[in-house]
Amino acid sequence: MLVLAHISDLHLDGSTRATERAERVRDRLWSLPGRVDALLVTGDIADHGAEAEYEEAARILGLRDPGTPFPVLTCPGNHDSRMPYRKALLGQPATEGPVNSVHVFDGGAVLMCDSSIPGEDDGALTKETYDWIEETLEELDGDLPALLAFHHPPVALHHPLPDSYQLGDPGRLAALLERRPEIAGVITGHAHTPAATTFAGRPLVVGPGVTWTLRLPWEGDQVADREAPVGLAFHVLDDERRLTSHFRVVV
Repeated sequence: MLVLAHISDLHLDGSTRATERAERVRDRLWSLPGRVDALLVTGDIADHGAEAEYEEAARILGLRDPGTPFPVLTCPGNHDSRMPYRKALLGQPATEGPVNSVHVFDGGAVLMCDSSIPGEDDGALTKETYDWIEETLEELDGDLPALLAFHHPPVALHHPLPDSYQLGDPGRLAALLERRPEIAGVITGHAHTPAATTFAGRPLVVGPGVTWTLRLPWEGDQVADREAPVGLAFHVLDDERRLTSHFRVVV
C-alpha cells in the first residue's frame, strides 16, 4: 500500500500571507502520527518563478533538511520557471528541459511530470516527456502500479478559469493510459479546488490549492476565496491497485 500526502499551488511570493499558509500545512503534515510515504507538490510552487521564492520553498518543504519526515516530490506549474526551479529548489544545474522524475516505493511508483510551457499558462506534455514516461514504465516492467502527477488537469472542471488552461492534446494522454494498464491514476493541481473525476477510465484527482480556493460558478462571482482554509489531500494506492483520496483542511 502506498500513502501519499498532496498539496498544490503554494504561489510563494515573499508575502507573509503565502509563507504562513504554506508553513501551516507543512506543520500539519510534519506532525502526522502515522505513516506517509511521500508528499506530492503539484506545481505553482513559486508565484513569479524567482530564485528567492524557490529558496523559501526549499526551506518550508525541508528539501535540505535531513530531518524531513518523508520524501517531498515536486513538479512545475505554469507559474514556475524551470531554470531557477532546478537551481534553487532542487539544487541541480539550471537547464531548460522538462523537469521529470520517478520515485519508486514498495507499493507503487510515482512519475512527477512537467506539464509547463515556458512563458505560457497552458499546459502540455512534450514528446520528450511522453518518451520519458514510456521508457520509465518499460524499466518498471509492469511490476508496480504507477501514478502520473503533473500540474494541468486534462479535463474540464466546469469553471471558466481553469478550463481555459487545461492540458493540451488530452487524446495523446488517453492513448498512453489505454496502452499502459499499470497506470493506476492521474494526480494534478492548478485548479485551486479539490476535485475527483475519471479520465480514460482511470481516477483523476485534483488537489486543493494552498494559497486560495476557487469559487465555483454557483458559489458566487468572486473567483478566489482567499479566506478559505488551506487544503490538502491524502491518496491511498492499495494492493488491488485502487486509488482512494481523502481531502482535509487546515485551519
